[in-house]
Amino acid sequence: MKNKILKILFIGLIALNAACVFAVDLQQVKSEGLIGEQLNGYLGVVSADADAEVRGLVVDVNAKRKAKYQSIAAKNSTSLETVELLAGKKAIEKTQAGNYIQTAAGWKKK
Repeated sequence: MKNKILKILFIGLIALNAACVFAVDLQQVKSEGLIGEQLNGYLGVVSADADAEVRGLVVDVNAKRKAKYQSIAAKNSTSLETVELLAGKKAIEKTQAGNYIQTAAGWKKK
């Protein structure tokens, strides 16, 4: 069941990133250390220097992720929280070295 959810989630994240108008900007602000991947499957603002445009990007991407996670949860008869946590784990694993990830102790560079 977890492997099926992870496969659907992975395909969904790829499709979501491809369809996202902000895809290039998303990678840029990640590499600038302004945002990072959180344990809960959503993006978070790392730096207090992140401006309104960056914060808006995070809100936009997180809204799209939540819609996708809800769809995956419904298709697999599982909870949204389960999908969010699996997505967070997968996103953190796929985060490029040097970008920020959330840990139990807070933000750190991967």
